[in-house]
Amino acid sequence: MKEIIKITLALIITCVVAASAMGLTFTLTAKAKKHNHHMNVHNAMMGLLGFGQDNPAPSDLELLSVYRYIVEDSDQKFLGYMVPVEKDGEETYEMVLIDLESNFVKKLEVPISMEAAQEAHDRASALDKVLSPNQSFIYADASVIATAGNKRIGYILPGKFPGFRTFIHVLVAMDPQFELLGLEIMEHEEDAGLGAEIEEDYFKKQFEGISYDKLKTLNVVKKPMPEEYTQYLEREQLTEGLLTKEHIAEIQRKYKDQDIYAITASTISSKAVTNGVKGIAKKFAYRIGKLDSVLEKQKIRAAF
Repeated sequence: MKEIIKITLALIITCVVAASAMGLTFTLTAKAKKHNHHMNVHNAMMGLLGFGQDNPAPSDLELLSVYRYIVEDSDQKFLGYMVPVEKDGEETYEMVLIDLESNFVKKLEVPISMEAAQEAHDRASALDKVLSPNQSFIYADASVIATAGNKRIGYILPGKFPGFRTFIHVLVAMDPQFELLGLEIMEHEEDAGLGAEIEEDYFKKQFEGISYDKLKTLNVVKKPMPEEYTQYLEREQLTEGLLTKEHIAEIQRKYKDQDIYAITASTISSKAVTNGVKGIAKKFAYRIGKLDSVLEKQKIRAAF
């Protein structure tokens, strides 16, 4: 009997120690994984804005996040924008509520720091404190406004849309005139050797420089990509036979605002990305225009 008790206690202690070790390992690795994810996103955003080792970002560069929510109050719905604002020399957030016709409703001070606002749970807790008990809210999306020298230099739009297999997660970058700066594929499960080619330069870099007017009618074409265009799109990977500045400028002029060449044998993935980028960019351009109008009329001092 004593032996059974000893064995039972030993098993219990072993299980407790093992569970504690696993819990600690999970906590440590989860933090590391989260940090790595944030760094990957940050580096991707900097690259889309044109900054990197050869072109360092300016010292006054700021990446300011705007969070959009759907706010419900009884039978009414509003759009709620958590906007970074300047107040008493510091940057904080205000919730700007507008109705579905883009009319200003009210603004609320949100007690949260810029750093804490990056966490969905902290934002939700802060909004619970300022919205009335009968109001509920659902997170919609976020956008990043890049500024330098007190001027906007670009927008970065995280988004996702259905692909051939599952959702494709992307970052779309636009300049202040809504011309596409670039596209980064952050996560996907498209077929290797087929749809997975969406992450290759020869496909995703086709979106660079597309004007907003062209974006509205952007389509996918199923025909072979010209060799010179392929070389241009993959120029950063070339180790010899680099294109001259004059040749690059000529190719940029020649192929600017062209439709997107589909990946061979993967038209579905090509169209999914093209239509997804169009949707993200067009919706943002419309919404930021409406938000800017409200901010200006209400004299709300947004940090951007």
